[in-house]
Amino acid sequence: MINRNPLSLKNTIFLRLLITFMCIMLPIIFFGVYLYSWIVQTASEDISKTAVSQITFFLSDLENEVERMKILQYGILEDEDLNELTLTWNTMDVFTRTEKINSLRKRLYVIQNSSPYIKNVSAHIYQVSKTISSANGPRDIDIERYYGLRATLGNRNNQLIEWNGGLYLSAVRKSGTNGNQPLFIIEIELDQARLQEALGQFNTYTGSGTVMTPKNSSIILRSGALELLRLDMTSIVQQIKESDIHNTGNISITGSRYYTAFAVSDYLSMSIYRFIPEQMIKKPLDKFYMWAWLFIFAAVVVIAIYAYYTYQFIHKPLLTLVKSFRRMENGDLEVNIQHKSNDEFGYLYGRFNQMVGNLRSLIDQVYKQKIMTQRAELKQLQSQINPHFLYNSFFILRTMAKMGDLDRIGQFTTQLGEYFQFVTRNASDEIVLKQEIHHARMYTEIQQLRFSRRIRVQFDALPQEIERVLVPRLIVQPIIENAFEHSLEQMKQNGLIVIRFEIIETEILIVVEDNGENLTDKSLQSISENLDNVDNHMETTGLVNIHRRIKSTFGESYGLGISRSEYGGLKVTISFPLKGGEARD
Repeated sequence: MINRNPLSLKNTIFLRLLITFMCIMLPIIFFGVYLYSWIVQTASEDISKTAVSQITFFLSDLENEVERMKILQYGILEDEDLNELTLTWNTMDVFTRTEKINSLRKRLYVIQNSSPYIKNVSAHIYQVSKTISSANGPRDIDIERYYGLRATLGNRNNQLIEWNGGLYLSAVRKSGTNGNQPLFIIEIELDQARLQEALGQFNTYTGSGTVMTPKNSSIILRSGALELLRLDMTSIVQQIKESDIHNTGNISITGSRYYTAFAVSDYLSMSIYRFIPEQMIKKPLDKFYMWAWLFIFAAVVVIAIYAYYTYQFIHKPLLTLVKSFRRMENGDLEVNIQHKSNDEFGYLYGRFNQMVGNLRSLIDQVYKQKIMTQRAELKQLQSQINPHFLYNSFFILRTMAKMGDLDRIGQFTTQLGEYFQFVTRNASDEIVLKQEIHHARMYTEIQQLRFSRRIRVQFDALPQEIERVLVPRLIVQPIIENAFEHSLEQMKQNGLIVIRFEIIETEILIVVEDNGENLTDKSLQSISENLDNVDNHMETTGLVNIHRRIKSTFGESYGLGISRSEYGGLKVTISFPLKGGEARD
């Protein structure tokens, strides 16, 4: 009986989890607060490994960024508008010049916005004495700046250029005539302020600083503590270069010791130096190790307690519920589970037991309803006696009587009587496959009397090992009838129906195919869609009726399969399990 009493707070799993969680967290919080000052300093071992890797990675990223800039820079050399302005300036009208300049400036602006380290992108066109800038637009060329950048002519591997206190990248388009000035120079000016901002990411320690300087250059980009910013960093960098420090080391600056890390980029001819106050690294670590071991021991004890309580109050009840669901999935609807405590699991167990009971009732109702539906569909199929077939049968009988063929009349009337007796009798819904095939074979023999000159039937023998398999009644003959009526009846000659049997591991296949000429792809698709349509209100045809009854009897994996036959007509494959059931002798 389900306990419907409301759950009280003291019985909830939530409270137990909360208490368990506090038992875990309180020791962690206590030891965490006590050890916090030491834990922060234990990064000293990592600093020596990460300091160099950080600035090396930054330099590598900057190399990639500069390489990307140079690719864009050399790409603009091929710009159609730029080349037209250079070569056809004098022949352009004012409107065309303005249009070309604006188009070129937009592309330069795109390059400028492609990187935060680009301050300006300019195209210096010597032939027309113009400079077109992404930031300032068109203006008269600065000859001094032009000749300063022209030093890179012919070298696509030039790195950063220092000129007038700035850092630049340049690319040139040579003139077709030796000795002439380049047609134009593309200049990218780097934003030193942004580079200095980027250096600030390394100043994570109080009093630390970072310096970046190109090789053999007076430019020094610095970021960090004021004490370092006021110093002559040129002499300090030179001191590091002359010392025995390799990548990392210690150096004295104005009486204070600094942990120093540096990295060099040969590609950019540039170096980065990091300065971290030594006192930020050297801190007492002895107590940290002792408390770390105590913390580990306490954590293990707390975790063991938590694991025990979690197993008792959560895992075991959940495991019981999961096992009960698995038993129910395997068909055991008599399962009933009990729980001692009046908590959430007690409620779930009660609802589970109620659900199993309701499921048993629903299954009984659905099973009975499905049996009734299946029988109704069978009655419908039985009632669908084709009048055309009946009329033709009587016509054949009349022809035989006129010819005086008494032996064949006797045989034919016997077959016709057995056929209608099988179709109309209210026997069991299931019969052995041997009887079903006998009925289908008898139907084909009747039809052959009518179409013997036009249609040939190839009916394979039924394998003996599947003769006693139980199947729903009237699943083969209606499919053969469908082939006669819709595929072959209009053919004047060479009609063919093939009925064969296949046994594939645990599955039986009955294949009915013909060589009808009127089956279009659209018709084939329509038949397949009708079989797949689960709408119970859809008009039920013979094939759909058979398909549903097979699925209802053997499961969703079985039924009818529709495809085009290798003979050109329709191919219907009936599938059902080999061990679906066998009749007892």
